[in-house]
Amino acid sequence: MPKAVLIGPPGAGKSSVGRQLAKLLDCEIFDTDSEIERVSERKIADIFTDDGEPAFRAIEKVVVLAALKNQTGVVALGGGSVLDQEVADYLIAQSLPVFYLEVSISQAAPRVGFNKERPLLAINPRQQWMQLMEKRREIYESLATQKFSTDNKKPAEVAREIADAIEVKK
Repeated sequence: MPKAVLIGPPGAGKSSVGRQLAKLLDCEIFDTDSEIERVSERKIADIFTDDGEPAFRAIEKVVVLAALKNQTGVVALGGGSVLDQEVADYLIAQSLPVFYLEVSISQAAPRVGFNKERPLLAINPRQQWMQLMEKRREIYESLATQKFSTDNKKPAEVAREIADAIEVKK
């Protein structure tokens, strides 16, 4: 079982906070987006462009469920992975420690850069991001054990807050 599962929208800092948190918890970081690119030998943007979002989500589901079942460190999930009902059900059924990294659009924009590597944000990125959040916020909140704002904080600061919360629960 993972020590921590990080969820949240693009730009929340799941990967960067995850790396810092793994150092604090003395464990591995497993980033599902990186794993998707590794196993498919393609960039996520290329999968979206060439095969479409449904094909990407099918790969993502396999990678995410395997990570949740097999990883024992910090797992950083892709922002949309929790939209899959089987993934959401697994997080709930296993009572995994899920931490929602919350971020405002003003903070997410410079972090993400709204570039072509984020296919769901390629056209009118600010509006797309806000629409994503309209759909996802309630899901993130319902799955989270706790939420942490990453606005105006360094990844190490957020990681420390999460590590402290984990220690309190022990």
